[in-house]
Amino acid sequence: MKPPKTYPLQKSEAEWREILDADDFRILREKGTEYPFTGKYNDHFEMGTYNCKGCNTPLYSSENKFDSSCGWPSYDEALPGALEFIKDTTHGMLRTEIVCAQCGGHQGHVFNDGPTVTGERYCVNSASITFDPERK
Repeated sequence: MKPPKTYPLQKSEAEWREILDADDFRILREKGTEYPFTGKYNDHFEMGTYNCKGCNTPLYSSENKFDSSCGWPSYDEALPGALEFIKDTTHGMLRTEIVCAQCGGHQGHVFNDGPTVTGERYCVNSASITFDPERK
């Protein structure tokens, strides 16, 4: 059996529970998901950067966000080096999980059915991210 991945930012389960509420912990640390169309960033289209809620690492640019009508915030690419891609065979499916490359926080999954030139749809939980508005 392979040992668990070590990420640059390490916290104990107790430390994560101290900084995340119960839902955020379930999603970011236990690979949960939120109900579709309930996340605060699903219909959010301001200019700025979406960061990991666990460690504040910038993950997605608003320039790459689009309305996929899937019920979760969707992006056609992530910022370079921001994510790790992990084969996910849970629930009888073959998917690619996306996690923050700094803390391992679960973001969601990436699919090859995006409508933009990249052909990708990064389907992300609002509970996994925060928003940093573009400052001018």
